[in-house]
Amino acid sequence: MRLSSSWRWQLSRAMRLALCWCRLCRPQKKGRGWGFKPWISGRLLDLWSYSKLLLRSLYFNSLSNADTMLDCAFEPVYWIVDNVTRWFGVVFVCLVILLTTSVVVIVYVFVLPTILRTYPLPWVVWHLCCGHWLLLMVVFHYYKATTTSPGHPPKDKGHIPSVSICKKCITPKPHRTHHCSICNTCVLKMDHHCPWLNNCVGHFNHRYFLSFCLYMTMGCIYCSSSSQKLFLEAYSAIERYYQTPPPPDTVQETTAYKSIIFLWVLTSSVAVALGGLTLWHIILISRGESSVERHINKKEIKRLREKGKVFKNPYHHGTINNWKLLLGVEKR
Repeated sequence: MRLSSSWRWQLSRAMRLALCWCRLCRPQKKGRGWGFKPWISGRLLDLWSYSKLLLRSLYFNSLSNADTMLDCAFEPVYWIVDNVTRWFGVVFVCLVILLTTSVVVIVYVFVLPTILRTYPLPWVVWHLCCGHWLLLMVVFHYYKATTTSPGHPPKDKGHIPSVSICKKCITPKPHRTHHCSICNTCVLKMDHHCPWLNNCVGHFNHRYFLSFCLYMTMGCIYCSSSSQKLFLEAYSAIERYYQTPPPPDTVQETTAYKSIIFLWVLTSSVAVALGGLTLWHIILISRGESSVERHINKKEIKRLREKGKVFKNPYHHGTINNWKLLLGVEKR
C-alpha cells in the first residue's frame, strides 16, 4: 500500500470514529422538545461503553491481562533498576574485595600474633591450617563464580530442544532457561543475578556460587569465634575512654582495639546474613529448584490445588541425586 493511501485511510477511519462519537453524544428528540432524561440514563452509558471500546482497541489483544498491563506501567522503573544494578555490579565486587582484604589484614596484624604468642602448639597449627585453607577456598570460589559464564543457549537455532521462544532475544529457550534483564541475555538454568558477583548464577557457576557462600560463612564464623576474647577486651578498653581521666593508651593500642571491634562486628553480621542465604539455597537445591523456579512453582501449586490436583516438580530427582547433578558427580 502506498504512503498517501495509508494516511488517507487512517484519516477516514478517524473521521468515522469521531462521527460515531458525535452521534452518541447527540440527545434524542422526544415529542415536541428535546428529552435529556433518556439521554442521561441510556446514551451516557452507551458513550461510556464506546469510550472503553476505543481505549481498549489501542492496546488490547488476546494475550493481554492485568500482569501485562502492570509490567508495561512499571517498565521505566524496571529499566532504571536494571541499569543501576548493572553499573553498580563493579562497585559491589570491589566492595567485597576491599572488605575481605581488610579482614585478612586485621587477622594477620592483630589476631594471628596473639594466637602464636598465647596458644599451645597444637592449637597454633590448627589455626594456621584451618584459617589459610578457608581463605584459599573463599578466594578460589569467588574468582570462579565471577569469571565463569553461567551458560547461554547456542546461537545456532537449528536442532535445539526448546519449549518456548524468548520474547526479548527472539531465540529458542531450552528447559529451565530464563531471560536476565540485567545481562540482557538468556541464561541456562538461571537461579538469579547476583550483584555481589556482577554475574548471573546459572548452570555452569551455580556450584561455585554455593561453595563461595558456604566457605565465606565458615570463614566469618571462624574469624568471629577466634577474635571473641579480643573483642571483649577491646570493647572494655573502648568503654574506659569515657572515664575521667581517660586511660593512657597509645595510638597503636587504640587502633588495635578499633580494628578488632570492626573485625568482629563485620564477620558476625556477614555470618548471620550469608548463612541464612546459604541455608535457603541448600533447601532449594535439595528440592531440585532454583530461585526463579521457586516463584513459578508456587503459582503452579496454587493453580493446581484449586483444580484438586497435585503439582510434581519434574526436575526433582531425589535429594542425593539433586546434589550429584549440581556438583557434577552423578557418575563415578
